Amino acid sequence: MSLPATAQTAATEFLTDEQRWLALLSRTPAADGQFVYAVRTTGVFCRPNCSSRRPLRHNVRFFESSAGALRAGFRACRRCLPTAEDVSSRQSDLIQQACRLIEGEIPDGNLQQLAQKLDISPFHFHRRFKAATGLTPKRYAIARRKDSPKTFLQDFPAIPVTASLMNDQPSVRQTSSEASHQPTIDGPLRYAMGACWLGSLLVTATNRGICAISLGSSPSQLLSDLQVQFPDQELLGGDTKVENWVVRVVGFLEEPGQSLDLPLAVQGTAFQRRVWDALRTIPFGSTVTYMELANRIGAPSAVRAVASACAANQIAIAIPCHRVVRSDGSLSGFRWGVDRKAGLLKWESIAATARLTQGTPQKP
Repeated sequence: MSLPATAQTAATEFLTDEQRWLALLSRTPAADGQFVYAVRTTGVFCRPNCSSRRPLRHNVRFFESSAGALRAGFRACRRCLPTAEDVSSRQSDLIQQACRLIEGEIPDGNLQQLAQKLDISPFHFHRRFKAATGLTPKRYAIARRKDSPKTFLQDFPAIPVTASLMNDQPSVRQTSSEASHQPTIDGPLRYAMGACWLGSLLVTATNRGICAISLGSSPSQLLSDLQVQFPDQELLGGDTKVENWVVRVVGFLEEPGQSLDLPLAVQGTAFQRRVWDALRTIPFGSTVTYMELANRIGAPSAVRAVASACAANQIAIAIPCHRVVRSDGSLSGFRWGVDRKAGLLKWESIAATARLTQGTPQKP
């Protein structure tokens, strides 16, 4: 059943039972999480976009949350699992509390102390933390150490690096339709800080997903750069969802073989997006040259444009432009520092080798 445009607009407000009924009939995606509906004849409550057969209007009751439906004696639908989001939210809150404890009063990530503070058994806490972050609490604590970037990078042998990518490549001619620009962003930008063995970490997100992952020597410098980049944009820190993404990036940096599936709100030209999509297909532990990357996207004559697209990437790690090298294997410039590029490639190579031999990777 399709609804008139006016009815669809009204349904997105979900303020009255009539608006909720319209959202239920059209299975409006935006209604999910805003309310649940219960059916008197079955005793079951569902999400508004549940795929089950639509009930008769006079049999339906609406509730603000699944908790209200449960208190009224209804049971959760086994098809759309209306209580699953509540479980996910509690899990997220638990992990965030644990991370804050590690960043504060329990910096060594002691499992027993953390579990006692969070009022959960050490076994279950350890399992949930590892599932959410990819790290044990102790490994996460080590990754938070402020001196680890310096300690780790000092152990790498010096790698000769020629002039930066943008300096030694001729300028690239672009049509007006392909010219880079800063798009308009709806709503405030939300950000969260973290620390890892590469230094300070800043994740910035729009309402569509992550638009930047930045690395730097200090949180204050990263925040200052963000304010310069978006001078007229409202910036909001302390966002729980973005903090979760920071934790996942830190976990990936510690164990690069795991999945890093994050919602990305990439901002670039159509050509840049093609390059960035290709970058995400390069496995960890591997590198390609700019010419190989150009061939992969079907533009073998656009090597310089490919190099410029790599340099324009603002989402470190998740879009791994650090895995692209010169034809002779030497390293080009890297937005977040060539030392970090060298460190990333070295650590990913070690981790990939250990994975093949079923060994345990050890940082040098």
